[in-house]
Amino acid sequence: MSSALILIAAVTLVALYLGVRARRGHDMNLEQWTVGGRSFGTAFVFLLMAGEIYTTFTFLGGSGFAYGKGAPVYYILAYGTLAYILSYWLLPPIWRYAKAQRLVSQSHFFARKYDSPALGVLVALVGVAALIPYLVLQLKGLGIIVATASYGAISSTAAIWIGAVVVTAYVMVSGVRGSAWNSVVKDVLILAIVLFLGIYLPIHHYGGLSEMFHTIDAARPGFLTFPAKGSSVTWFQSTVLLTALGFFMWPHTFGSIYTARDERIFRRNAMVLPLYQLILLFVFFVGFAAVLKVPGLKGGDIDLSLFRLSIQTFDPWFVGVIGAAGVLTALVPGSMILTSASTLLANDVYRGALQRNASDAKVGKLARLLVPAVALVAVGFTLHGGDTIVALLLMGYSFVTQLFPALLCSLAKRNRATKQGAFCGILAGVFVVALTTTLHLSVAQLFPYLPDSLKDVNIGFLALAVNVIVFAIVSAMTQPHASTEPSHARQH
Repeated sequence: MSSALILIAAVTLVALYLGVRARRGHDMNLEQWTVGGRSFGTAFVFLLMAGEIYTTFTFLGGSGFAYGKGAPVYYILAYGTLAYILSYWLLPPIWRYAKAQRLVSQSHFFARKYDSPALGVLVALVGVAALIPYLVLQLKGLGIIVATASYGAISSTAAIWIGAVVVTAYVMVSGVRGSAWNSVVKDVLILAIVLFLGIYLPIHHYGGLSEMFHTIDAARPGFLTFPAKGSSVTWFQSTVLLTALGFFMWPHTFGSIYTARDERIFRRNAMVLPLYQLILLFVFFVGFAAVLKVPGLKGGDIDLSLFRLSIQTFDPWFVGVIGAAGVLTALVPGSMILTSASTLLANDVYRGALQRNASDAKVGKLARLLVPAVALVAVGFTLHGGDTIVALLLMGYSFVTQLFPALLCSLAKRNRATKQGAFCGILAGVFVVALTTTLHLSVAQLFPYLPDSLKDVNIGFLALAVNVIVFAIVSAMTQPHASTEPSHARQH
């Protein structure tokens, strides 16, 4: 057994131990299992929200995108930073309402705000539809990391099954507490690895960062600037804005808001998290370092750039350390996704649509039982989904961003939006996302007469525009009479 494989196995076992141990001293009722009893302090909430930064998409995709695309990779750095700035004002009122109403899921929030169980079910279904491909992404990344870092000793398929079993086990036992404990280990390890690789590899292979960029620019002129078409500055700006609006709309990220002990935590984190986001630069540096040292990677293989360069540079034991850090970037977000998806199905689809009088104990038990079912579905798609999953993944952010207009209106002192408007707006937006993504349509194809500067606008904005228009029109047509307006609609 190689030293790399021993290290990967050891970190996986530690993750399982910490995840299971996290429940010690806590009665795992529905509220404890889903939102940690709303008792997490600044550090845990910080790490749960920072968990969104360092997933396998960032670890493999961030370096791979830098390797394959060049300058457009910086959108990954920018959208999270903008989202955290928005969180300073956005998250405290969400937390206050959720605490007062004892909410445990994202769709629960929409259902209560708009007094509409049907809207809650729709939001839950949109959330699950976006979460499944996101979980598939984590598992696929896990398979690539373990197979590559173990030098083929463990196949990608075996790694995916082992990772799914580990994360399922500790989520069923500890819920979000298991995610929080493992996020501590993950962030410490990944922070050290990313900083080291981002500094060492450019120095080792080029003599420094400045020399690296000069060498790349000389060898591949224009690679380090935005192209005139496609991934242009317009694409960059629109994609950053769209994904920033959708950042906290992911059900597992939204759910992490509920875990906080008080609302001041969000304002502290909003000041620190944008700085923490800068660590992503070091991930990009690794991808740039690989451009000339590991040439020829095409298509999906660009995601292997970090490990190909590491294997070329380091001894097997250190490749194992990098692989172990990569495993945690899959397990921690994967566990949060599993908790959220299972809670949505149990609390918001089952209780919201089928059994409205179901007790918290019954819903909590069902949520735990759904964890392995959701994991099996994700493993199935991971092993047999093919290119369709890529299309679904691209839909993910555009899907969840459709929830933003209804959320924003719900936070107003006097919400003039109606449940019918919110429902129809979300439905219209999701339909446009599904249609344009399935047919691979772009703004340039749909509106060829637009100026070139607007043709690269992210297609997700079209869906958001349709959503807002339908939302406004239907809300105007369904305004309640003053005497019949529900009292909670006037809450703020």
